[in-house]
Amino acid sequence: MITSTSNARIKNLVHLKKNARARKQEGAFLVEGPRMFFEVPKDRILEAYVTKSFEEKYKTELAGCSYELVTEEVCRRICDTRTPQGAAALVRRDETRVEDLLDKSPKPFLILLENLQDPGNLGTIIRTAEAAGADGIIMNEGTVDPYNPKVIRSTMGAIFRVPIISVPDFPGLVRELGMRGVHVYAAHLQGKIFYEYDYREASAFLIGNEGNGLSDEISGLAERKIRIPMEGSVESLNASVAATIIMYETVRQRSWT
Repeated sequence: MITSTSNARIKNLVHLKKNARARKQEGAFLVEGPRMFFEVPKDRILEAYVTKSFEEKYKTELAGCSYELVTEEVCRRICDTRTPQGAAALVRRDETRVEDLLDKSPKPFLILLENLQDPGNLGTIIRTAEAAGADGIIMNEGTVDPYNPKVIRSTMGAIFRVPIISVPDFPGLVRELGMRGVHVYAAHLQGKIFYEYDYREASAFLIGNEGNGLSDEISGLAERKIRIPMEGSVESLNASVAATIIMYETVRQRSWT
C-alpha cells in the first residue's frame, strides 16, 4: 500500500492532473471515481489505484484487475474532486489520426472546434457526439485540453469511445477536408438557416469560442456558413447547445429521411 503523498509515482500523477503539457508528453491522463474507473478499456489502463474501502465495496468488479492500494489521504491528493470516491487510474491516450476518421466512413460526420475554453462545454459536446453517432472531434490547439479532469468527468465515459484529435494546423485541416470531399459548415451569426442544407453527405461542422465565435480566417474557409434561428433578443446559444442542435439535425436527416 502507498501511504505517502511524497511517493514518486503519486507526485507524477498529481503533476499530470494539473498540467496539460505533461499529459500530452506522457500520452496519458487521469480518471477517477467508480463509473469512469470501470469504463476504461482494460488495455488502456497503465496504472490503477484504489483505497481499501473501495476494494471492499467493489470486490466483485475488481476481480482480475491489477491495482495498487493507497490510503484515503493519497487518494485525495491524486483526485481532482473534493470528495473522491476511492479510485483513480492512469490511462493511455487514444492516438487516432485524421486519416483514420476519414477512412472510417464514406460519409464522415465530424465536429470541428476552434478555441473552446469551457471544460463543461467540451465535455458535453464529446458526450453528445457519441450519442449522435459522430465519427470524431477535431480541435485546434487553442481549445481546452480534452484530458482536463473537468472535461473527462463531464463526458460520462464518452472520452473513451469518441475519437478526439488536436491539430497544430487547423486552417490546413479545414482545407484538407474540403479537398477530400467533406462539406464544411461554419456555425456563424451571418449564415443561412441551418436546416435548409443537406447533411447526408460527408459533413463537418465548425463550432467556435464561447464568447467570440469562430475566427474570420476559419469561418472564411468553410464551404457554407449556417445559423440556428432564434427569437427574442437572444444573440447566440451556448456552444454545446448549438453543437447539439446541429448534430441532431444531422442525425434526423441521416436516420429518418
